[in-house]
Amino acid sequence: MTAQQIIIDILTLFLGISLAFIVIYFFVKTDIQRFFNLKNIELNKENRAQILPLRLQAHERLIIFIDRINPANLLVRLHQQGIDIATLQAGVLNEIRTEYQHNITQQLYVNSTTWNVVRKLKDDTLGMINNAVQGLPKDANGIELSKAILQHMATIDENPYDLTIELIKKDIQQLF
Repeated sequence: MTAQQIIIDILTLFLGISLAFIVIYFFVKTDIQRFFNLKNIELNKENRAQILPLRLQAHERLIIFIDRINPANLLVRLHQQGIDIATLQAGVLNEIRTEYQHNITQQLYVNSTTWNVVRKLKDDTLGMINNAVQGLPKDANGIELSKAILQHMATIDENPYDLTIELIKKDIQQLF
């Protein structure tokens, strides 16, 4: 046996083994892909099963947030007999900001459009409170501020707090 014959035998053996692996790969390829696809589906189901309760809880917390910053509820909760306008304004603004900061992480679990609407509602509520204060005389009291805010709310055709809650409910329905 010559060196040339040994090299030819090794190349033939290598080529035969390579062709066998290629043929086996094509026969098993679909089974391998199916296995990995099933694993991905299984992992996605597990992830959804873990994330769904968090997403539902986030929507629930945002509904509570909206209810808590609704002036009709907020003013009743914070109003005290004989409170002056500056104290009530500071308390209301602080309450809204605190509630917002407490719920800011919920944006991870809700639709970005929904979160933007919630954030805008918060900003609009802050603006409405500040505008109501500017429209009142300096010596006004908390009752007059509450009355001005509630009268302004009565002039709005569609309650933005109710509309935002409806948007959140639609967002929840998309989860199922």
